[in-house]
Amino acid sequence: MSPLKDSLRELIALEGPITVERYMSLCLRHYYATRDPLGVAGDFTTAPEISQMFGELIGLWMLEVWNGMGRPTDCRLVELGPGRGTLMADLLRATRLLPDFKAAATVHLVETSPSLKRKQQAALAPSGFSLHWHDRIEDVPPGPILLVANEFFDALPVRQFVGTERGWCERLVGLEGERLIFGLRPEPEPALGKPLKPGDILEWPAAAIDVMSELVRRLAHDMGAALILDYGYCGPAFGDTLQALKAHKPVDPLEEPGEADLTTHVDFHRLAQAAAAQDARPHGIVTQGDFLQALGIEARASALKARATPAQTADIDRALARLTERGPTGMGDLFKVLAVTHEGIEAVPGLPALSPSS
Repeated sequence: MSPLKDSLRELIALEGPITVERYMSLCLRHYYATRDPLGVAGDFTTAPEISQMFGELIGLWMLEVWNGMGRPTDCRLVELGPGRGTLMADLLRATRLLPDFKAAATVHLVETSPSLKRKQQAALAPSGFSLHWHDRIEDVPPGPILLVANEFFDALPVRQFVGTERGWCERLVGLEGERLIFGLRPEPEPALGKPLKPGDILEWPAAAIDVMSELVRRLAHDMGAALILDYGYCGPAFGDTLQALKAHKPVDPLEEPGEADLTTHVDFHRLAQAAAAQDARPHGIVTQGDFLQALGIEARASALKARATPAQTADIDRALARLTERGPTGMGDLFKVLAVTHEGIEAVPGLPALSPSS
């Protein structure tokens, strides 16, 4: 029995059905506060856990952008949802190519999980960088910013609306006896207009847009760039992308609340539009495979294999294939990449400028 399930039942019995957005928020808060979800023993594996090459290439990307910003001497290097600190550790190792960067940058990790904070501390202490933790991006001190968010936006709660003859009705989580079930708010949301056809599902990423708005505010005020990598699509599109993973296998999102990872696919088009509407400059949107290829992942793999054992060579080849694999379920195509920068930064490595109408 999920410890959160009884609390949700009591909440719904007292207040009535809750939105999918609120359900996701309550579940994810409990989930990340009570475990390390990463790796073979956890529920999912992220790209930094697959290979050091991923973080190293992002580190080189950061150095190029820092150079393009004029090498600011008081730079905030920020990661949203840094997991075990693996990505940041690999990224920082790559930045040793420019010693001046270490003197200029302080590391800021936006994390709420106490157990993951401890693992990040252990992973990053040897780097020698100044380390700081924050619960919110708003708490990161002012100054030029270089930010990375890998598999962060997919874990932000969304609202869901279902097309009916009455209009777009919000999807809710309620009770049928002791069982959690999906239902609909009777009254439609007039601001959304009429659906094209009944049964369509529209996901509205209000939390993601709020985060993007805060990022853009920081970039406009302090200069800098944000790099976003996640699984998702280039909308507009309809469909239910809410999914739950436990022990690397799909499970019912309502079955064990707070005990499984809940995510939705990221609408990169909507994020880019939100950035452009606030006078930031979006770059991309490309697949992760194309992005890593443009940054030279094959050359990096070859360099690692040149001094590797046969077993290590096989591991490198497997990691390269997994990170760049094509097809609808391959990480190389399923994951997309978007950068958002201050309007004064016209080009970034590996990503074309995105016109506001795209």
